[in-house]
Amino acid sequence: MNFTENILLALAGLRANKMRALLTMLGIIIGIASVIAIVTVGNSLNASITSSMEDMGANSIIVNIREKGDDSDEIGGGPPGMQTTAVAKPDEEDLLSEDDIETFTSRFSDKVANISISHGVGSAKAQDGRLYANVSVSGVNNGYEKANNLELLTGRFITERDIKSVRKVAVVSDKLVSNMFSNRENPLGKEIKIYDADSIETYTIVGIYKYEPSLFSTSSASEKDIDTGFYIPVTLAKLDATTKNYQTFTIVTKTGVDATLFTREIEDYFAKIYINNTKWEAGVMNMESTISSLTSMLDTVSIAIAVIAGISLLVGGIGVMNIMLVSVTERTREIGTRKALGAKNLNIMIQFIVESVIICIIGGLIGIVLGLLLGFFGASLLGYPATASPSIIVISVSLTMLIGVFFGYYPANKAAKLNPIEALRYE
Repeated sequence: MNFTENILLALAGLRANKMRALLTMLGIIIGIASVIAIVTVGNSLNASITSSMEDMGANSIIVNIREKGDDSDEIGGGPPGMQTTAVAKPDEEDLLSEDDIETFTSRFSDKVANISISHGVGSAKAQDGRLYANVSVSGVNNGYEKANNLELLTGRFITERDIKSVRKVAVVSDKLVSNMFSNRENPLGKEIKIYDADSIETYTIVGIYKYEPSLFSTSSASEKDIDTGFYIPVTLAKLDATTKNYQTFTIVTKTGVDATLFTREIEDYFAKIYINNTKWEAGVMNMESTISSLTSMLDTVSIAIAVIAGISLLVGGIGVMNIMLVSVTERTREIGTRKALGAKNLNIMIQFIVESVIICIIGGLIGIVLGLLLGFFGASLLGYPATASPSIIVISVSLTMLIGVFFGYYPANKAAKLNPIEALRYE
């Protein structure tokens, strides 16, 4: 009997016992589907986070003045905004002045594309009668736009002239515009009032940017109540500030600069500046290492969960072995007849191994389709674009064949070693 006949015989056997075959495949189907679904969702989550982090600036390096021995601002260098631990505030002389930042920029002018500095003022509300929009007011410099990949829809961003002249101008989000202005009204050049706990300030809108939700945003506010960034010149924001210097700034590197090597250079540079400071130091991190750390962590979690889900493949394989042993018992007389007609042990063994492999492959293919559907559904529920992994599909098919051979070998070997005379007498 050739290989093609073995396959046809296996398929005929499966058709004759459809329900039993399906139940036998169930463990394989569940195992493969679980692994593929988990890996697909994991890849989608990974791709989405990586993309969002890159949008935040993969070529960005953040310098933050922190207490010595405090690594809380690093997840392997994590982004600011993820820190929740309260820390002591440095004095004015511990912070970086504009001159310090300008000196640094001049020192590394061949590697620095621009510098972003900002100063958070706090939450406030833009209001005009019954119209309102929640905002988070921040003073920024002209480098903030590129460092944070803001997409300017119309108008302009904060300029050096605005900063030096301390102009009361603002760049607002399209969300604020939709809340405060009609579709036919051009917001550029219009004045807007901002109310906070202590004062009412009026600003002139000079630019509108596209609002993008933060990767780490956990707000459950309605679309109308979303808190969006309201950007004003940093010098204006610093007018009432208790400190005029800066605790943090972001460096955008030029194209081709190795962020990891440059991070080490920056660390050495600021280590010399803060060498005599007993309490404070400059912590330096780059988004490239943050992305690498996060993706590595997500990959590890996905693999661990997939391995746990893959245990059901072992259960499925045992099910295949069990049903093949039953099949050997049921077909004892058939095996005896084939041996009496000259079939060799190898022929009998191949017949049952092929049947086992066919069961596993069909179950594996069903599992792959089901796993992809579940993975795409799961990714869409989480709001991420689905990303299937071709390698995991190839591995899954190979694994199902391996399971078929491994768990089919013992029943096949048992069938091959049957004594033909005893097999023919079997009832």
